[in-house]
Amino acid sequence: MLGLIKIIITSLANLIGFSEEVNVERSYRPAKEVHFQITHSMPPQKIEIFKSLEGWAEKNLLTLLKPVEKSWQPQDFLPEPDSEGFYDQIKELRERTKELSDDYFVVLVGDMITEEAVPTYQSALNSLDGIQDETSVSLTPWAIWTRAWTAEENRHGDLLNKYLYLSGRVDMRKIEKTIQFLIGCGMDSKFENNPYFGFIYTSFQERATFISHGNTAKLAKEQGDIKLAQICGTIAADEKRHETAYVKIVEKLFEIDPDTTVLAFANMMRKKISMPAELIYDGEDCNLFNHYSAAAQRLGVYTAKDYADILEFLVGRWKVDKLTGLSGEGRRAQDFVCGLAPRVRKYEERAREKAKKAPAIPFSWIFGREVQL
Repeated sequence: MLGLIKIIITSLANLIGFSEEVNVERSYRPAKEVHFQITHSMPPQKIEIFKSLEGWAEKNLLTLLKPVEKSWQPQDFLPEPDSEGFYDQIKELRERTKELSDDYFVVLVGDMITEEAVPTYQSALNSLDGIQDETSVSLTPWAIWTRAWTAEENRHGDLLNKYLYLSGRVDMRKIEKTIQFLIGCGMDSKFENNPYFGFIYTSFQERATFISHGNTAKLAKEQGDIKLAQICGTIAADEKRHETAYVKIVEKLFEIDPDTTVLAFANMMRKKISMPAELIYDGEDCNLFNHYSAAAQRLGVYTAKDYADILEFLVGRWKVDKLTGLSGEGRRAQDFVCGLAPRVRKYEERAREKAKKAPAIPFSWIFGREVQL
């Protein structure tokens, strides 16, 4: 607790302009407490499993990537800067976004900032033993996948960032500060440099972002911005394709090493799968992630029900309930993950009740306007 208080006090000192030395020391430290992390928890002999899967990855992962020449680019959805009608196109964009609600913008900005922190996610994947890109130009299938996945994901933040900028509805400087804070603070992944953990997380998280962007597309359409609905839907389609890749990896691990994989699944679910932007901070609100998450829950963009649905989907997709030949510890892990979704659904009921009593909170991203949580 004292450590947390010290961080908060130091953050306040930074805001009111105390010494540059203090500012440098604390600017890139999370506003939230980051727990002690175990590192390199995977037994060294397991690295050989991932070496042996390189041929499989070549055939099953790299084929899910889209060639650059056939990929969409952010400019495909934005006003043409070299067009005589450029300013008219911007005016049309602003007219469309006038009808979008403040709470929608809070959630869309949070989703965009999450996408903008893609350098952190590439670093996280490159920390996983047995699959890391050791030279930054490695030609192993694992390294190619990580770089190309990052390149595809990078377009998401670029596109949403530019669209939000042109809308005039959000405080871009506050948003840019938040992005810098988030990338500087990192990600509390709890991967332990273990690819079993990392790929279970990415399987879950890619499905979560597919759902989130799909729901922002639906809401944009309902609120009258068809172009934004198309943008969010296009991003959701990318996330779905990436989900397919990561789910395939874990499916293969269940096939060749079921005991280790089910133990990893249970381990990650006990830690709880949090959004990668859990350490998000705008220089003002130390509880920003929870406030953004509450707004997403209330709006129906990403909810506790979605969390339970994803868990049930993965348990079914990986046939976890049908695993046999497990160790005693593996069977206990199997029972845990197979019985977890109903418990999460009970939390979802409590979350709905809690939301009815939640206050309105100001968000710096929308010029300090308040949003009901």
